[in-house]
Order: sequence, then structure tokens, then C-alpha cells
Amino acid sequence: MLKEKMLNAINEQINAEQYSSLLYLSISAYLHDQGLSGFANWMYVQYQEELSHATKFFDYVVERGEKVELKAIEQMPTTWDGIIDIYEATLEHEQLITSSVHNLMDIAIEEKDHATQSFLRWFVDEQVEEEANVTEILDTLKLINGQGKGSLMLDR
Repeated sequence: MLKEKMLNAINEQINAEQYSSLLYLSISAYLHDQGLSGFANWMYVQYQEELSHATKFFDYVVERGEKVELKAIEQMPTTWDGIIDIYEATLEHEQLITSSVHNLMDIAIEEKDHATQSFLRWFVDEQVEEEANVTEILDTLKLINGQGKGSLMLDR
């Protein structure tokens, strides 16, 4: 059984993870339209990963015998100002998700919910990896100004 504050926060996280998945799917569609199939594929993989995160939270709530409450997902962007803008927005979004996961952990600690703390550790570690991956790509894109042959090589 989850305490109400923890349950509400996890339900919000499910919504955030679903938004993340659709954001990355939207970016993937945009990148395909721009002829950048490699970057599009990377974002499509992120879409699938974020959807699996939402599912993990969903399954956890069900396993704890609680009710999942899905909410409407707000409209995500569909256009960007180039590849650097995309990865800057992606990093900013991942930092927001990291903050949200940390908030969940804070609530679990406050509530002395050891099972949820154990469950969340994977997400804490995952967010370190997520931010590092995006930062690495963004740093490389900035080196080549996100343009020209370097951008095409990175896309491949």
C-alpha cells in the first residue's frame, strides 16, 4: 500500500514519462522530415525507453494494490530551430525528469517507504545515464556548430 502523497506523485510521474515518450516520438518525426534518419532513430529509441519507464511506474502502482490515474497529456512541440536546439531541449527535459525522480525519492524517504526507495534507485541511476548521453551528443554537435558534413557524419 502506498501513502496518498506517494501515490499521487507516482501517478504524476507516469504522466511525465508518457509525455517524454511522445515528445521524443515528435522529435523523431521531425528529424525524419529533415532527412536525418540516424538522429530520428536515436529519438525513436528514446521514445520506446520512456514508454517503458511509464510502464514500470504503472506496473509498480498496480503491484502495490493501488489505482493508476492517467491524465491528459499536453501538446508537445513539433518543430525546432535545428539539431542543437533539439538536443538542448532534450537535455533540459531530461533534467526536468531527473528533478521529478529526485522529488519522488524525497517523498519516499519522507514517508519511510523503503519499497518505493528501492524501486526508485534504478530511475535515479537511469537519469544519470540519460543526461550523460544527451550531453555527449550535444557537446559534439556544438563542436561542429550542428551543421555541414560533421552533422551528417554524426547522423550516420
